[in-house]
Amino acid sequence: MSTEKSAVAFIAFWLGLAGIAAVGLGILGIHTGLLPPLTGFYLFSLGSLVGGALAFLLGLAGLFTTRRSLDSKSRSRAWAATGMGFVLVGLVFTAAVPGQEFPPINDITTDLDDPPSFAPAARVPAYADFDMSYPAEFVPVVREAYPDLETIEPGLAPANAYAAAIQAAHSLGWEITDENPAERRFDATDTTAVFRFVDDITVRIRPLGSGSEVDLRSRSRVGRGDLGANAIRIRAFVEELARS
Repeated sequence: MSTEKSAVAFIAFWLGLAGIAAVGLGILGIHTGLLPPLTGFYLFSLGSLVGGALAFLLGLAGLFTTRRSLDSKSRSRAWAATGMGFVLVGLVFTAAVPGQEFPPINDITTDLDDPPSFAPAARVPAYADFDMSYPAEFVPVVREAYPDLETIEPGLAPANAYAAAIQAAHSLGWEITDENPAERRFDATDTTAVFRFVDDITVRIRPLGSGSEVDLRSRSRVGRGDLGANAIRIRAFVEELARS
């Protein structure tokens, strides 16, 4: 039996601690405003994926190298590193795996033939940094992946539908960024809970016979995929509007 300390266990242990620190600092930095959401997300990913994977693998290696060691401290560090690594990597899989069923797109609408347009950047300056046109290549993907998302017919006159849509947006916690009652359309943002990513929404109401039709579009500002967040947001709006 050897009493020699395990360098692998030592490194694995501190990698695990560093990974936890990166995850915590990433989320804390976002919520305190010290870090932009994307920077905080990258820090979170670095800690959970890289730090977690290295801690887990080196922790296993440490368990192997200390299997006959009398150095209980190294053995404990190896176990701790393996556990920390498992938890850190598990965070990523817990968040990402449920989203694998969704296509890698980030702009969803209820009207694929005539998607609602966002207000001009002159009215919402945040749009100036993005291409707010609807990606044509998303149309067949949305049609196949989200067949339930379609134009809403609330059975209300256009003016009443507009008022109900505004109220639904407020009830869902959206922040209205542009209102155009004359055209019966408005834009809003919704901020994700953990990483505080800002997503943009536009809602359009048009006359339809004696009633109206309501269409909306929800898009993520960053990332190619959205893990289904925009479709979920649209469905929540449909349910909220139905209560009016």
